[in-house]
Amino acid sequence: MDWSLIITILINTLYVSALDDDCPTLADGDSLSQTQLLDRLTHGCRYDRLERPITYSETGQRLPVDVYMRAYIYFMQNLEAHDLQFKIYALLQMRYLDPRLNFRNVSPKRRQPILGEQHMRDSLWMPHIFLANERDSSILGLTEKDILTSISPDGTVIVSNRIKATLYCWLNLKKFPFDEQHCSTILESWMYNTSELVLHWEQKRPITYDGALHLTEFVLQRSWSNETVINADLSDLRHGAFAGNYSSLSFTVHLTRVVGFYLMDYFLPSMLIVAISWVSFWLQADQAPPRITLGTSTLLTFITLASAQGKTLPKVSYIKVSEVWFLGCTIFIFGSMVEFAFVNTIWRRKNSVPVKKLNSKHILKSTLSPNLLRRRSHARSRSFSGTALQKSIDTSSLSGAGFNNYLTVNLPITTIKEGQVLDQRTRGPRGIQKLDVNFVESAFGAGSGSGSGLGLGSGSGSMGAAQSSGAINSAGSSQTLNNNIADGATHQEEIDLSGWTTLTPQEIAMWIDSRARFVFPLAFLVFNLFFWTFVYCI
Repeated sequence: MDWSLIITILINTLYVSALDDDCPTLADGDSLSQTQLLDRLTHGCRYDRLERPITYSETGQRLPVDVYMRAYIYFMQNLEAHDLQFKIYALLQMRYLDPRLNFRNVSPKRRQPILGEQHMRDSLWMPHIFLANERDSSILGLTEKDILTSISPDGTVIVSNRIKATLYCWLNLKKFPFDEQHCSTILESWMYNTSELVLHWEQKRPITYDGALHLTEFVLQRSWSNETVINADLSDLRHGAFAGNYSSLSFTVHLTRVVGFYLMDYFLPSMLIVAISWVSFWLQADQAPPRITLGTSTLLTFITLASAQGKTLPKVSYIKVSEVWFLGCTIFIFGSMVEFAFVNTIWRRKNSVPVKKLNSKHILKSTLSPNLLRRRSHARSRSFSGTALQKSIDTSSLSGAGFNNYLTVNLPITTIKEGQVLDQRTRGPRGIQKLDVNFVESAFGAGSGSGSGLGLGSGSGSMGAAQSSGAINSAGSSQTLNNNIADGATHQEEIDLSGWTTLTPQEIAMWIDSRARFVFPLAFLVFNLFFWTFVYCI
């Protein structure tokens, strides 16, 4: 007898029985519990959780694992503009096929899937999928994490996680607060490239939103999903410095901001503040304290309102629509204060301003350069006076060259003493002494009746000469008096002679205020027209 052969057979038998004890059998799987069946299916002799499921095509080519994803959005928090982020509470579900977990042939009577939680998931191979744009994320749940794992009889594995994630969203705030934002949630494969694992969205309803989902500041317009491939090179540490193409899934939400809050708390109050600044146009220009108080208080109030609004926004390099509105309203409020400074300066002037015509162009031109126009008006009045004097001289020379007739009018000689005021009946409306027309007419009538006031040739002798001498003296005295008074005439009379007129500084200030009452509201209306057209039409 060969004892060595017998010993070898016994050793092999013991080794095989030892192996059978280490790798439990799958026979009579219907009599096993779910835990016992799962333990035998995932035993180390049959299952390696570090190795992905391997399947082959009909040609023997190794195929990648297809992982199908679905998302259910419970809650979405408003966008945090200053941090460029938003929060979501969602259920992410992934489904893939692992042939190693097929128990249909082992336990044919078991038709229901094996259900478990986190402990069951930890014993299985899981595709490593991460949120590419996450800032922070966690799995919801208190003592036990909210993880549901299901294994179907054909080996299909479904894992559902309830997560809370804070995600980056780059906001475009150029049209804030009339902006529309597009925020994405991006899922990518971390460890396996497209040759090993491919991500897909479920064919039916890949993205679902809770019926009670409601945002306070935004309205969810629509959403869409996308499947892409991310190319990573050695300079990109996004996938752990592994070069290759990685599968990626994303879904994007289109959000439109609700402007009701901003209209009631920012735009309408700012309109009223600008309108309040126009009240100063109805106050007199010399009332500096109330107008200064009104202007500064409205400006400071509006700046405070705008600064409170801007604290919730990030400091971006481009100009936002809200900043255009802020700048426009500030210009109108500041313009009302500048208008007050301008009219107050004019009010305190002492000299009247000559104006060629009573229209806006000439009044503003005369107000801005009063000295130049005053010199022009002086020159025009002197030119007008010189022309009139030349005409009177020509007329007198014509009458005296061909005739020796003399007209003698007896005028009373009045001696004006210092401090004595002329009788008002011989003064004009501006204080210039004028000739009494009734007295001259009576003198003509008396002369024609008696013939004592009119002499021809030498017929009247010494009486005519005396009367002529008296008339000349009287005329000379009257001419001298008129010249002295004319020299003291005001500049207003010269302007009247030249066709110009004058306005007092107070009249000009009130005229500017009256025009500002219409110009400022009209300009603000035009500004609003362009602003709201840009907001809603461009």
